[in-house]
Amino acid sequence: MKLTILGSGLLMFLLFPRADVPLLESGQATTLRKQTSSSGEIKVVSYNIRWRSGEDLKVIIKLLQDDPEIGGASVLALQEVDRSKKRSAHNNTAKIIADELGLHYAWAAPPTSKPGEEEETGVAILSVYPLSDLRRIVLPHPGPNRRRRVALGATVEIDNTRWRVYSAHAETRLALDKKMEQFKAVLDDLAQYPAHTPAIVMGDFNTWEGDAGPKTRKLFSDAGMITPFDGQSTFRRRILLVPIEFKLDWVWLRGLEPASFGIDKKVEISDHWPLWTNIKTPSVRQLTPKAFANSSPGFERSREPWDTNSKTRRNPERFGRLANPYRVQRIFYVRSQGCRSAPTPGWN
Repeated sequence: MKLTILGSGLLMFLLFPRADVPLLESGQATTLRKQTSSSGEIKVVSYNIRWRSGEDLKVIIKLLQDDPEIGGASVLALQEVDRSKKRSAHNNTAKIIADELGLHYAWAAPPTSKPGEEEETGVAILSVYPLSDLRRIVLPHPGPNRRRRVALGATVEIDNTRWRVYSAHAETRLALDKKMEQFKAVLDDLAQYPAHTPAIVMGDFNTWEGDAGPKTRKLFSDAGMITPFDGQSTFRRRILLVPIEFKLDWVWLRGLEPASFGIDKKVEISDHWPLWTNIKTPSVRQLTPKAFANSSPGFERSREPWDTNSKTRRNPERFGRLANPYRVQRIFYVRSQGCRSAPTPGWN
């Protein structure tokens, strides 16, 4: 009788995931990529990889190594990153990528809606710099079937300056005001750090609604952040052979200056395209609390100082010297791309 009970307990342990398995994980590659001295810039990339695994994941890793636009990034923010799911052969995707690229990594996922359910997909931050002060942020308001979403925050030290970096994945099928509260949860975490801390918030915000763009921009600009990207679409999916496109993905900066940026639309492994930004490091433009005080969080409604026909935005400084070194942050005026179509079932 005792053996039967013991055997049943062991079977349940093997069949169902443990409720106490941590949903926050960090580590590093066995052989780390060398931190080379930059020319005053670092590259960051945000990419929803749509839980790619197997051969698709190998292609993504190769692109993150060698692609002219997204290759060689110092910091990666990834979304829909599986760790222990059947669809991705129970592979730890973040660890696989980190091992291949020689990076530090952190991964987080939300809780499941019911005990014993398969682990949810998560988000990850990978970096050539060590990651510290990790924060797993379970975003408020569940989606369909009480599904939850998560963001991940980490601190990196670049040229003796601490930066705060976030990777976020918002819910798709959620009222817009509640979606804004998910974004605010990330900003609330950032608010716990000194106001002069350089910060980057990246991820898939699922801003498909027509008025989501303006409301998102207001929320983040009121928090003192800027984005170099306009309303260009970052997502494409074909429905009955008809392509639909939305702007779902964002890169927001605080106290940092974009030198160049773009959306790598030749990378079509996921239904999202990766966003990349080259950022000037604090060693080039020292960041101080006083400098932040002189920087307005708002945008000036100027014409975009770049070639709007190009997928790759050019350095705005080539359009003339700016008296205030922070004015380059405010020159970007980003317009909303209104969308009337609703998301389709299965869109994450």
